[in-house]
Amino acid sequence: MVHGAQKGDVMTRTTQDVRKQDGAGAKGTGETISLKQRLTTRLLLAAAQDDGMSTAEYAIGTIAAAAFGAVLYTVVTGDSVVGALTGLVQRALSTSV
Repeated sequence: MVHGAQKGDVMTRTTQDVRKQDGAGAKGTGETISLKQRLTTRLLLAAAQDDGMSTAEYAIGTIAAAAFGAVLYTVVTGDSVVGALTGLVQRALSTSV
């Protein structure tokens, strides 16, 4: 366990701790770690090592957002949608209270 870490604090464990939990170097230590705890540790370490999106991921996300915006603009400005919205607004304005 990392110095200063609380017992059970999975996020502060190092890769060496994970190797020890998997059995590499744990012989003779007398430590028994449950499968659930090993899987939880591996999952949290994998999630913690993600530093964010790379430049390629930003580029793909930007292209996808632009394409979605273009499709949405085409649909909303189409005759059927404009006619439906106009009819809806006219019907709402002509309703008596």
